[in-house]
Amino acid sequence: MDADTVVGTELRGLRRRRPEIAGTVLAGTDGLLISSDLPSTDATHLAALAAASFGLGHRVADTVRCGEFRESVVRTTAGCVVTYPAGRSALLTLVTVSPGEDLEALHEEARAVARRAGTVMDRRGGGVGATAVPEAHGPLAVRTPMATLPAQLRRSSRPTWRRPPI
Repeated sequence: MDADTVVGTELRGLRRRRPEIAGTVLAGTDGLLISSDLPSTDATHLAALAAASFGLGHRVADTVRCGEFRESVVRTTAGCVVTYPAGRSALLTLVTVSPGEDLEALHEEARAVARRAGTVMDRRGGGVGATAVPEAHGPLAVRTPMATLPAQLRRSSRPTWRRPPI
């Protein structure tokens, strides 16, 4: 079986077992859509938002040093949107329509599906269209003071723009 078939089977099985799930999106950590059963415009936007949510959640978890990022949950009056990491370079996002459902039971089942789908996506390699999660403690950009720049790169005091003739 190929990766798309396995992932599709996992997502359909999750939706069959959990009727409160209205839709699923599998996206890269870079926000590119991999697979979905939502309308295409919603899925594309949700993939990008899920990546942003994941990036923020990952950064917060790293900053407070309280362990690995597990999920991001947005609760609304009509349901919730939950994003889980799926392997090194993918995200599983679920849209639910029942705000009062047992979210912890959903988490357990969805984490298992995300783990299995992530394993398949990781084995698939670079073909997912996603980039790996960057190292959180990488070097930050350093601003170069103007005095250290070569003279030709500094702005001159005279304006270079001239008003066109009338």
